[in-house]
Amino acid sequence: MPSLPDAPAPPRRVLVAGLSGSGKTTLGGRLAALLGVPHLELDALHHGPEWTPRPEFLADVDRLTAGGGWVAEWQYAAARPLLAARADLLVWLDLPFPLTLARLVRRTVRRRVRREVLWNGNVEPPLHTIWTDPEHVVRYMVAHRHRYAEIVPVALATHPGLRLVRLRSPRQVESWLADVSAQQLTTRPDRPRGGS
Repeated sequence: MPSLPDAPAPPRRVLVAGLSGSGKTTLGGRLAALLGVPHLELDALHHGPEWTPRPEFLADVDRLTAGGGWVAEWQYAAARPLLAARADLLVWLDLPFPLTLARLVRRTVRRRVRREVLWNGNVEPPLHTIWTDPEHVVRYMVAHRHRYAEIVPVALATHPGLRLVRLRSPRQVESWLADVSAQQLTTRPDRPRGGS
């Protein structure tokens, strides 16, 4: 069962890796609250209006991860090396592919049907673009579903101080979060549970 790696102190700079639909943003937010550090949602930093990349993206990532603690999703090829160099823990959500795909499809349909406004006024494109746009989030996820198995070992080899927690099921995610919470209470007993 994956557990928090032995360390003199809880992690303060954490990356959350995983396919779209694996729960990176949800876990990132929960973990940031437990650790009392900011959650940096990279999608919000990357996407400008009409899904155009923001030119300030990398500068913002650099500035926001330069000091103190944080939790961020480990995504966008241009940002991954900087993030890996500054993180002390990489949490890999390596959930079963059928579960992750089902979650992503449900989320995509819900966002489109409800016209949910995402980052900088963007909304999901029409559902038929799943079949016509090779960059559609669902098609992209399916095509790149083995990417983390390739890039995680490289990151660990490149950054020997970067520790890994690999979580393979929702149950393992909840168990690991409980471990983090217990460690926080042990190492900082004056801090309220889940405080920020």
